[in-house]
Amino acid sequence: MAGILIIAEHRQGALRPVTAELVAGAQPLRAALGGRVQLVVVGKGCRALEPGLAIEGVDEIVFIETPEAEFDAETWERAVAAACTQFEPRLVLVSHGIDSMGFAPALALRCGYGFATDVFGLAVADGAVVATRAGYGGKVVVELGFRQGAVLLTLRPGTYKPASAAAAAPAAREFVFAAPASRTRNLRFIEPPASGDIDMTAADFILSVGRGVGEQDHIERFRALTDRIGFALGCSRPVADSGWLPKSRQIGQSGRTASQCKLYIAMGISGAIQHLAGMKHVDTIIAVNTDPNASIFSVARYGVVGDMFEIADELEKQFE
Repeated sequence: MAGILIIAEHRQGALRPVTAELVAGAQPLRAALGGRVQLVVVGKGCRALEPGLAIEGVDEIVFIETPEAEFDAETWERAVAAACTQFEPRLVLVSHGIDSMGFAPALALRCGYGFATDVFGLAVADGAVVATRAGYGGKVVVELGFRQGAVLLTLRPGTYKPASAAAAAPAAREFVFAAPASRTRNLRFIEPPASGDIDMTAADFILSVGRGVGEQDHIERFRALTDRIGFALGCSRPVADSGWLPKSRQIGQSGRTASQCKLYIAMGISGAIQHLAGMKHVDTIIAVNTDPNASIFSVARYGVVGDMFEIADELEKQFE
């Protein structure tokens, strides 16, 4: 039992970006677990996705042909179970999303694997696979150690920066699988209605406000500021929980990950570990806080010990 099996995610004939994130998450573990990193692609005509599967860190691509092009939970569960029986991986990684949660729990039960969902940290310590996830509604961070047997983990999207394209395509093989007759069929895709809000995971520049903003009436001031300077307005959990900004604006462990952000300004945010989890991919962090001992300064490249409202005034003057 060795190696890592990654289940590629695709929809409507297109590979989803989270697949490259799963590959990136596997890299720090591959030496400790031994074996290969194999990328499994399930679906009818799945070989058509091959050009996008040349991802750095993948040793082999395994194609499993099925009768249906679109996702079917029972078919995917049995297909991946057959691959696991064949290759005997130590770790199986899938995305934490609507498709994977349709088959991952049943797969873990079928194969007798250790199982954890919504994981945002991976490690190997003393031979054990260690998965980090939230507990008690995101109020605590929990580390789960799996010392024996294989493990199936669903990884939170945005946890890792996607692995880059490989210089050459990995080796590929087809895995023969006798798919059961499907008991469901896909009729059509219905796109969700547009929320009208910004996608924080795709924002290049973010200014977030925290508990230091004081009250809801002050939010509009910072909304106007971000509009003026070309930033997206984000927030920490206390602001979102108070209903002052929508949850879609929350950066952190139980919110969004600023995965594409180049510059992040944190105003009035103490820097609890839950919020820092949403900023870990940011190249440059600027922190503004009246408390010189605030945790946010430990990750910030630049720090300003001062009042966030006074700093906001100065920013406004610079962009008049």
